[in-house]
Amino acid sequence: MIEEFNPQGAENLIAIADQFAQWGKVTDVQAFGSGNINDTFLVTLDSSEEEHFVLQRINTQVFRQPQLIMQNMRTFTEHIHKRLQCTRLSRRWEVPRVLLTKDAQDHWRDANGCFWRAISFIEGSQSFDSMRDRSYAPEIGFALGMFHNLISDLPPEKLADTLQGFHITPLYLQHYQEVLAKNSARQSPEVNYCLQFVSDRQTFAHILENAKAEGKLPLRLMHGDPKINNIMFDTATQQAVSVIDLDTVKPGLVHYDIGDCLRSGCNPAGEETEQWESVYFDTDLCQGILKGYLAVAKAFLTENDYAYIYDAIRLIAFELGLRFFADYLAGNVYFKVKYPEHNLARAIVQFKLTESIESQEKQIRNIIKDMK
Repeated sequence: MIEEFNPQGAENLIAIADQFAQWGKVTDVQAFGSGNINDTFLVTLDSSEEEHFVLQRINTQVFRQPQLIMQNMRTFTEHIHKRLQCTRLSRRWEVPRVLLTKDAQDHWRDANGCFWRAISFIEGSQSFDSMRDRSYAPEIGFALGMFHNLISDLPPEKLADTLQGFHITPLYLQHYQEVLAKNSARQSPEVNYCLQFVSDRQTFAHILENAKAEGKLPLRLMHGDPKINNIMFDTATQQAVSVIDLDTVKPGLVHYDIGDCLRSGCNPAGEETEQWESVYFDTDLCQGILKGYLAVAKAFLTENDYAYIYDAIRLIAFELGLRFFADYLAGNVYFKVKYPEHNLARAIVQFKLTESIESQEKQIRNIIKDMK
């Protein structure tokens, strides 16, 4: 659940921001972005060296070990910076830096015990909540591929697993079954559709975890939340220049990222539509995103990795639907809702998307094959 936060006036925020201000005086602090977990602010400085940075209060109800998140972030951002120094790129690419306090700490706790951190701001860039047009698809794929490529040689054991069980579909299925045993769902055509949908795919839920256990898919580092609004685009060139929101970077399967990126990027109707018949998986967008991704990811992907890309796309849409439906049955305890059936409606969108993916399996597998 999301904890509420009320900063005690602008002066308090300026005083907090000042802990991290190494290049001049803080002149302004404004609420920033549309994230719904951490509280995020854009800090303005009277400095020509660095005009802005991002200040965040970490939500410690979601991230219970914020020190580990900062330790992870320092490890992989420093690794990427070293990689970028000895890699010649033909285009702009940046990674946010962790900014230290004046006494060289990577975070600061205020009088109330709130956990604050600062990261560099990617100047001359913007993000979007949905794809503006099809020309952005290869750029979205490129951004995820570049991010994966730059951390592909960092051993996953160097990072702590800060969100245990995150994207482990069999665990979500187990939770769903426990919720179902305790709560009798009010019968309706929509509920019956979801019950049957999950029932028909119980064995499929294990496909990626089984492949990992059998050594077919290696444990690597993953972003954890590669949706479109976590990709920054250069305001002049409209090319992707960075991937942000790095709190969920952890050991896992890159397939969870690939599946999530395609699930969110190839559904033109969006996650909140109630026009269920209009939900479909757009294979042209899929082709564009994969083209951009594989242009950079070919450097580290194995034959088995390609073999499981289709399964990843199908699984992540199913997984999110399963999570929404379980939360609806549990009484809407995790995801924020605007009305009682909101999570049920969200689940149906993801299940309809899964059906669309399944109906185009041959075409999607052919796209993957042609890109190799």
